[in-house]
Amino acid sequence: MKLIPSTIRDRKVTLMKGGVVVVTLMMAFGVASAASDPAPATKGSATQTGQKAKTHHWYQIGEASWYGTRFQGHTTANGEPFNMYALTCAHRSLPLGSWIRVTNLRNHKSIFVRVNDRGPMPDDRIVDLSYAAARAVGIHGLAKVKLEPVRGGDPKLAQELLAQLQIPVMPNGRYGQ
Repeated sequence: MKLIPSTIRDRKVTLMKGGVVVVTLMMAFGVASAASDPAPATKGSATQTGQKAKTHHWYQIGEASWYGTRFQGHTTANGEPFNMYALTCAHRSLPLGSWIRVTNLRNHKSIFVRVNDRGPMPDDRIVDLSYAAARAVGIHGLAKVKLEPVRGGDPKLAQELLAQLQIPVMPNGRYGQ
C-alpha cells in the first residue's frame, strides 16, 4: 500500500491509491466486521441488571498551533518527511499513525488528521497541525480545539472520515463539493 500525501495543490485529498483506502479504513474501524457488535452480557453486567453501561470517551481540549514551511521535508517522528500539505499533526502522547478528529471550537469546523510527529514544543499547546489541516478548520495562528480519537467500531466516524477523503479541495484552499 503506497501512501500519497494529500495536497492542496492537487485539489483532491487522497491518502492511498485505488479502492484500498476504503477497505483498509473499513477494516480498521470494524465497519466490515463484527467488531462493532456489542459484547455478550456477562453475569452481573450492566446490561443484565437493567442498568445502562457507562462508556468513557477520551477527548482533549486546549490550544492548537500549526507548522509549515520551516519544517517542510524534515523527518517526522515516524520517519516520513514532513509535508505541510498533508492532513497530519504532532501530538505528545497519542500513538503514531492513529487518526484523530480536530474540531475548532470557535467555528465548529472539523477535520480528521493522522498523528505522525511528536510535539508541540510549547507546553501550553496540545497539538501542532500541518498547514493544510490548520487551514481546513480555519486556524491562522492559535485556536482552542477539541481532539477526539477515531476508534474501531464507530461506523459514524468511519463514514465521516471516508467522506472527507472524497471531498475535492477548491482553489481557495477550502473544502467543497
